[in-house]
Amino acid sequence: MGRLVGKAQYRDILLGVGLLWATLALVLWPEQAMEAMRDGIKLCGNVILPSLFPFFVLSSLVVELGMSRYLGRLLEPVMAPLFYVNGNCAAALALGFVGGYPVGARTAIQIYENGQCSRTEAERMLAFCNNSGPAFILGVVGAGVFGNGMAGLLLYLTHLLASLCVGVLFRFYKPGDRPQTRRARAAQFQASSFPKAMISSVTGSLQSTLNICAFILFFTVCLRILAYAGILRTLGRVLSLLLAPLGMSQTWAERLLTGLVEVSSGVSSLTDGSLSGRLSMAAFMLGWAGVSVHCQVLAFLGDSGLSVKTYVAGKLLHGGISALLTNLLFRLFPFSSPASVYLAEQAQAISQLDFDKALTLSAVSAWAMWLIFLALTVYAVQKNSGKDRPNVV
Repeated sequence: MGRLVGKAQYRDILLGVGLLWATLALVLWPEQAMEAMRDGIKLCGNVILPSLFPFFVLSSLVVELGMSRYLGRLLEPVMAPLFYVNGNCAAALALGFVGGYPVGARTAIQIYENGQCSRTEAERMLAFCNNSGPAFILGVVGAGVFGNGMAGLLLYLTHLLASLCVGVLFRFYKPGDRPQTRRARAAQFQASSFPKAMISSVTGSLQSTLNICAFILFFTVCLRILAYAGILRTLGRVLSLLLAPLGMSQTWAERLLTGLVEVSSGVSSLTDGSLSGRLSMAAFMLGWAGVSVHCQVLAFLGDSGLSVKTYVAGKLLHGGISALLTNLLFRLFPFSSPASVYLAEQAQAISQLDFDKALTLSAVSAWAMWLIFLALTVYAVQKNSGKDRPNVV
């Protein structure tokens, strides 16, 4: 039987059964699917579009105009010893810390496609530069889900620290591939003119943002249907049995499964239970980022040839290290949280954030980052022009 039906046939059979089940689920629960779509559209319109689009435009301009190349000369003494990458990759790291998923990953891919770093350097950066933004962790997770600003601050600090730890660990990934030299990078890269860079940045950023919204809508509907069909509960029961030695209950297993698929839904479910357990699981979810975010990154990877395994391994490490650091720091600096009633009322803050406020915060942050990059670029150009000036005898 195994000879008659190969792996490809098994895969096609499973995919066919899955598609038939999905079609049947939409017929059985049309109202729930439509409600999930409405929630997803509200999330995209109120949060995703105003928060990601300005940073996508900013990251594209930084790469296309060659600002990352000038910054590379300035920051290479830091990036090379710590992460074994050239200084151009600093743009992906900085924007990934501020812009949120998946700005850092998209910037790293753009830097690689523009010839400003090698394939190995790009894979090292992908392992740790795709991070959650401060607005999501401090605002939605800290103030919204946990009702405590200190919880958001703790999660953001451990998130950043874990990301840097993963970067240091991945400096040993393919140690024989050394960072590109300045001469090699200059030969491969040609900066675009401002009108061309502006047009391509705006149009490309809008397309990238819409792609992200499409994945968010898809996984929002999938999770809602899985919950109504009872499949999520069944999978949670199986996972709780597998993780029984760790003391994980079915409720926590269902939360973990939700967070593995979609990070915002998973974090929003952490409204009761022990504070240390909720913080540790939230840290893991934020570090892992969820299958939804990974699909967004895979859409950017396309035919670049960069390793997906390296990226996934980095996110797993990020989640695990974040959870460990959060648990350790919570034991060292314990704090209390408000009543669970308040937490439940605030859990939906991510989908109810005012559009004007989200757009204003995102635009101000993007312009601030742009000014910082511009100032550093001017400083780097002046510094290098002074060094390159020939001595007159």
